[in-house]
Amino acid sequence: MKSSYKKIGIILAILIVLVLIWFFFIRKTTPPVVLTTQKPVKGYIAQSVTATGKIEPVDTVTVGTQVSGIIKYLYADFNSKVKKGQLIAELDKSLLQATLDQYNGNLQNTQSQLVYAKNNFNRQNLLYKTDAISKADYDSALNTLNAAQASVVSAKAQVRLAAKNLSYADIYSPIDGVVLNRNISTGQTVAASFSTPTLFVIAKDITKMEVEANVDEADIGDVKAGERASFTVDAFINDQFAGTVEDVRLHPSVSSNVVTYTTIINAPNDDMKLKPGMTANIIIYTKEINDAMLIPAKALSFTPDSSLMKQYEIVGKVGHKGSKKKAATTGVTDDNAQAVHTGKSRKDSTGVIKQTAFVWVLDGKKLIRKKIQTGLDDNTQVEVLGGLTANDAVVTGITGGAAGTQSATKAAASPFMPQRRSGGGGKGR
Repeated sequence: MKSSYKKIGIILAILIVLVLIWFFFIRKTTPPVVLTTQKPVKGYIAQSVTATGKIEPVDTVTVGTQVSGIIKYLYADFNSKVKKGQLIAELDKSLLQATLDQYNGNLQNTQSQLVYAKNNFNRQNLLYKTDAISKADYDSALNTLNAAQASVVSAKAQVRLAAKNLSYADIYSPIDGVVLNRNISTGQTVAASFSTPTLFVIAKDITKMEVEANVDEADIGDVKAGERASFTVDAFINDQFAGTVEDVRLHPSVSSNVVTYTTIINAPNDDMKLKPGMTANIIIYTKEINDAMLIPAKALSFTPDSSLMKQYEIVGKVGHKGSKKKAATTGVTDDNAQAVHTGKSRKDSTGVIKQTAFVWVLDGKKLIRKKIQTGLDDNTQVEVLGGLTANDAVVTGITGGAAGTQSATKAAASPFMPQRRSGGGGKGR
């Protein structure tokens, strides 16, 4: 009998030990449900457009030549700083000088013929007045005089032309600036028969650059002159350069069926870091608001589930699962989609479109659904135009409980594995 009690006691002790081990070491406890909240804060928010572009000087001048010849002297090179009227190159003048000397000889010959024609006409004129010669002889002398005068005028024009061509052999800088490119070398022959050859490319002022940004047609509607812009270049990846939109050119550029518009952005270059041809990554701020009331963007996609009903009193209509996808992308559910559509015609003084959305506010043990008016949305924060106060605790998510455990499991999953969509899951912000 005693042995039986002893066995029963041993079994009970083993069971108690097993229960204690399970309770303290094996049993999985569900963490309590905790709502993460955040009060609206005052801050800066902006709506922006991104683009890529190329840095170019504000104004460049191509220097050419109007006469053909051989480059005899060069007085400027790459990166040379030149002044307006400075001699930068010189052509061989021997042939041009010979042409000028030839035309000067022709001019002297015609002038001599003119003197002879005048003297001859004066003699013929006296004889004609005394009826010593016929009218035909008089007209012949007059015609010879007129032809000699015309020959002198033509010879003078040829001399001026030859002198002008000779002057073109000296190449001067038309502006103050910096030589960006030199296309010639000493001894090279340049021919200006059909088109003007390019000798130099001179930038007017490289302390003021411009960015030619290629803005997509989907974003060009919000880009206007005077808007602030910032950009970076690969050469100075840690530096951010500022600029201002100057102009949006109407001529489109089409590449691989993608339509872009060239937008000119002025950028100061006092430190001379920016160089022509650099690639710029640009952000154009189409709308900017300071001291705006902001809440996290994920607050718009939060919807309470059944696990919260045990701890909180839910005040307001809970959106259906089918509307969560729309809530994640637009911040609204099906029942207020019509309100958003009609709200697109209403704008505030800054031109921001007002939209309707719903958020959940935690008040003690109550979850209260509130209708709000939103403005700018940068996918991280949302501007609140009305419906909330600075003391409202807006719910942004859930930690703990079954939902929190599930979220933690999803967070631990490999980001490289394809994710399976749930029936009512929304796209996270």
